[in-house]
Amino acid sequence: MAQYIGLDVSLKETAISVRQNGKRIWRGKCPSDPTLLADVLRKRAPAAKRVVFETGPLSVWFYHTLSAEGLPAICIDARHAKAALDMAPNKTDANDADGLAQLAEAGFYREVRVKQYDSMLTRTLVAARGQLLKSVTELANQIRGLMKTFGLVVPKGAGRVFETNVRGLLAGHSGLERIVLPLLEAWRSLRVRAAELDRQLVAAARESASCQLLMSVPGIGAVTSASFTAAIEDPENFRTSRSVGAWLGLTTRRYQSGEVDYDGHISRRGDKHLRGLLYEAATVILTRSLADSALRSWGLKLREKIGFKRAAVAVARKLAVIMHTMLKTGTLFDRAARTIA
Repeated sequence: MAQYIGLDVSLKETAISVRQNGKRIWRGKCPSDPTLLADVLRKRAPAAKRVVFETGPLSVWFYHTLSAEGLPAICIDARHAKAALDMAPNKTDANDADGLAQLAEAGFYREVRVKQYDSMLTRTLVAARGQLLKSVTELANQIRGLMKTFGLVVPKGAGRVFETNVRGLLAGHSGLERIVLPLLEAWRSLRVRAAELDRQLVAAARESASCQLLMSVPGIGAVTSASFTAAIEDPENFRTSRSVGAWLGLTTRRYQSGEVDYDGHISRRGDKHLRGLLYEAATVILTRSLADSALRSWGLKLREKIGFKRAAVAVARKLAVIMHTMLKTGTLFDRAARTIA
């Protein structure tokens, strides 16, 4: 008989619930190691048909390891699972595992596409680079704030100009110098590490045919192209290019009830970082004449009607659709081509 398993995964332990014929036949716990978990499931549920768990920090590791162990792993959207799990009177790991097992048995869930390790490696590289750049900016602002207290205003400038200005202002202030110089050294070290990750990202983009293809679009560089290809993985994952905009949260929400029917703000679902990168690329297209194209002309006309921010969001959605089409067809960006809906 088919058996259905629900896993409530946490950092240390995973709660397990096994159901068969509409009844729970076993419940227990296991350390959060998918290899150990596979051994337990083979013993307690040899006829496993579905092994369901929610999206989370460990979901990629669990999915690929359980699949490699020959188990039918299914990762479902945590937002959708929450609505069903909240029906339980008491919120416990065991009850959550029971609820997930019931969803597995009923087939009432939405499966999530789990990314491959190569794509996650690219996303990790982009995230690490972004975190280092953010830390560099925060340290620079901290240095400026500390020196401003003593009447030392650091002029505008970045990189070596910033460092030269700080060292010049600190001359003759030995007490403050002993405090600020360690921060300046840390700032310099972070910039070096960020530059190293930059070189890795650019090298990876140069070796990727997909990234080279996407970088033919104005405003799209190594970071955005690598992030987009890592998120999409295979263009065939999306039935139509239009669905990519909705998947990234760039389409408006709709509320309809009786006679009430209106569109709201964009949904902001999906990859927040990639959505931000596409918005930045749209801003470049709308503000720089060197990025002239039919897409820019369309965006500028829209800007006159609805304002800059809304027009930039619309251009970002168009970019997502166009970039997916480019990956699917293998064609370069055509500046003269009319935009598609």
